[in-house]
Amino acid sequence: MSTPALLDSSALLERPGQRRSAVRSPSPRRGAPLVAAVPRQALIADFLAIAALDPGVERLKAAPAPIRLPLGDAVIEHAADFEQVRTDEPGLLVDVVAEADLSRHPFRTAYVAGEPVVAEDGRRFIIESAASLRAEPRISTVRLIMACRRAYVSAGDRVRILHHLDECGTGRLVDCAGMAINAQDGVAAVLALAVEGLVAVDIGRPILPETAVRRRPLPYPDPFGF
Repeated sequence: MSTPALLDSSALLERPGQRRSAVRSPSPRRGAPLVAAVPRQALIADFLAIAALDPGVERLKAAPAPIRLPLGDAVIEHAADFEQVRTDEPGLLVDVVAEADLSRHPFRTAYVAGEPVVAEDGRRFIIESAASLRAEPRISTVRLIMACRRAYVSAGDRVRILHHLDECGTGRLVDCAGMAINAQDGVAAVLALAVEGLVAVDIGRPILPETAVRRRPLPYPDPFGF
């Protein structure tokens, strides 16, 4: 999967739909803390970053064709925001919805109740909101990794890190960082390769010295069969 393509969300923000419009949040009760609403654009950026780093996501398609979903005793036609092709699920349909827009979403009740929603063709449909996309520790780990996306990794460091993982299968982050002898920051070099999609890091846990790192399958055919 092309990480730059995933992170370019400009084409995904102008799609029609009631849930895209801004909704005025009700005034908080006196004494209640003010919590800034997360705009949908920021949630889409989080979703794309998570998808880029998740080795379970093989392909990501924006604005798939509308599908028929059951809603009570009726069936409605709904256009999801994304479709993921995953290693454990051939087609997962996803809507990215701001908290202020959840009340307008036709499947809000199922989302709140945690009930599964499955299209007529068998694909599962889910809603991603700030509550799920910004859950800790995943969101902090994703941001730490994405902050390293511009770190320079020399050809020598790149080969040494990947060869080390070919030899050991799964290595500790601190050991992989030690292979980057030309980099100012060996950890940043390894995480930059994660952004490129060459290595996988468990984004569900904090970044630690013992964080597991492994090779990801090449996104293109390997002529040498490695």
